[in-house]
Amino acid sequence: MQVKDNEIQDAERILLSKGEKFDEERKSFIKNFATIDLQAVPGSGKTTALLAKLLILEKYLPFDDGSAVLVISHTNTAVDEIRERIGKHCPRLFSYPNYVGTIQSFVDQYLAIPYYVNKYKKKPYRIDNEIYEEKARKYSSIFLTGFNRQEQNNAKSYLRVNELYKSLGIAFREEQEVLINNDTGKEIDIRKPRGRTSQANYSDWSINEKNQVKEWLRGFKNKLFESGIISFDDAYYLAQKAIRAYPLLKQLLRRRFRYVFVDEMQDMDKQQYDLLEYIFFDNGNANVTYQRIGDRNQAIYGRVKSEEFWQNEGRTTLAINGSCRFSQEIANVIQCFSLHGDRTTSISTHKSNKPFLLIYDDNSISSVLPKFVELIQGKQKTNEFPKSPRYAVKAIGWRKKLAGQGKVRIKDYFPEFTDTSPRVKIDYPTLWSYLSSIRKPVQNKYELAEGRKNILNALLRILRYENILIDNRGVHHTKRSLMNFLKEKHSEYYEDLKLNLYKWSKGIYVGCIASIHQSAKEYFEGLLKKVFGKNSISQEVNQFLNNKDGVEVTVMNDALRESTNNNIYKYRNLNVEVGTIHSAKGETHSATLYLETYYFNDGGNSYESQRLKEFFKGNSVSGGLGKHVVESIKMAYVGMSRPKYLLCVAVHKKRIEEYQKDIPDNLWEKIEI
Repeated sequence: MQVKDNEIQDAERILLSKGEKFDEERKSFIKNFATIDLQAVPGSGKTTALLAKLLILEKYLPFDDGSAVLVISHTNTAVDEIRERIGKHCPRLFSYPNYVGTIQSFVDQYLAIPYYVNKYKKKPYRIDNEIYEEKARKYSSIFLTGFNRQEQNNAKSYLRVNELYKSLGIAFREEQEVLINNDTGKEIDIRKPRGRTSQANYSDWSINEKNQVKEWLRGFKNKLFESGIISFDDAYYLAQKAIRAYPLLKQLLRRRFRYVFVDEMQDMDKQQYDLLEYIFFDNGNANVTYQRIGDRNQAIYGRVKSEEFWQNEGRTTLAINGSCRFSQEIANVIQCFSLHGDRTTSISTHKSNKPFLLIYDDNSISSVLPKFVELIQGKQKTNEFPKSPRYAVKAIGWRKKLAGQGKVRIKDYFPEFTDTSPRVKIDYPTLWSYLSSIRKPVQNKYELAEGRKNILNALLRILRYENILIDNRGVHHTKRSLMNFLKEKHSEYYEDLKLNLYKWSKGIYVGCIASIHQSAKEYFEGLLKKVFGKNSISQEVNQFLNNKDGVEVTVMNDALRESTNNNIYKYRNLNVEVGTIHSAKGETHSATLYLETYYFNDGGNSYESQRLKEFFKGNSVSGGLGKHVVESIKMAYVGMSRPKYLLCVAVHKKRIEEYQKDIPDNLWEKIEI
């Protein structure tokens, strides 16, 4: 495809501010439709450059041969951003046969679900980790045919000791169906268990006993599959099975998708990476334009990746080294913390100060945040920092949870810090949490759907606890099947439930959670008894209905949000949002305070300033870095690359005193608190 200059100009008018243009680095990527990798620094506008490419592709859709465009990102948020920014300009791109979605939704839709339906002759109930865990815990007490009581007890003891059901640790590998651990990708070695069981130490077991444990675990996993509830990891197992069972699938996907773009490639885990490579690259034999876009230095999604899955060897690699976000003073520090030695330059028109090291001791840790605010306000007086900044001012750290006596985490800098970050969830542990998790404000009737969805999901969870299935099908109810069942066979309860869903949803938005909780609890108990014939409810349902797990989550509208957010530090009329580095990934801040925190004692090195002293000194270090050094440098790189105008890093005096004099004055300005 030959991209014309006027096509790039059209994309600039849609995506950029008035007067802005794509530079040569970005134009080189936009014009390239070969199989390439794009490595881009923070704030480089790589996603904007990808959107420009998609805007240009839109003009050529649909293709004459019926092929399509596939755009994959890692999260729904990223997909929503793509749709929001160019959706109205690209109606064909967001229509069949093209596909824009997450890696999980792509795998589910095109591989896992079709294979499951073909094998089990029904659709999976849900692909979801939380419901999978719920079902796995319940199934861990069942007895499978073909095993005597001792063999069953051995297997369940092994299951409990290794907590596999809790961590989703059981999966299969390829055709051999060998048990593996999802977290590590390694085969589960039942010869080397952790802990003991009431029966005996595993090392004393015979080969036959060990084999029976493995066979029971395989049967246990198959039982879960047959229930229709599978984990996200299981979807990749099913996808691999599908491709191996039906090799033509790989060829069909390649013919379907002529252009494949994967954004935030560094966030893919190994099974996602391997699957995409197998289908769309295949050692260069796929005959598909396959472009991987991201920054290897920012691989911290979910948990920090110390392993490097994304390799550029054998690929043409383009680079965007210029950042639109921060000034050269900050860029000089950022490139010191690049794991791969990537060059970082600033193409921003504004200047800023050198980053500050805020050096505190045990007695002055509470003064770190006030000093940060004082620095900002001092820069505002000299016009080196905007009076009304466009972006938030934030303080971020790695460790938020209690680490132990004397081990610093975010809360030690800001005692009011609480872990209140919202998570997108479908299921919760209690009825109370289903009700209190609804956060949308009321603006129109359609927003009541959020409350309706949560309440129905709570009811579905109760039915799963009681093992109430769809008649003659042996599968769990969905929201649709439940409402159809009530409408057809219990019309009076159908009308009552619809009315209650409306009243409860409306009441939740005005904060009447306690009364709604009581009303819903009583209604659900009556429904179980009168419709489903449950004269007594299980202990699980009783706990689900009556427990209140933790502090109530207040329903917030925009007016209440600021006053109820405990994670805002207020000083001298300036608000500083306090959070984790993970929560700030992808954000731009006006100013960022990076708070070093304790993470793992690695030979006496537990903090960023200890593990990364050579990087603070501006030295280039490559190769031979330990796992925790790699993790720490990635966190530092992501956290320190957020600000536009001002970067501060808080470190303890005793942890840098041995090399403080070696920290270059041309990179850092040091302030002792």
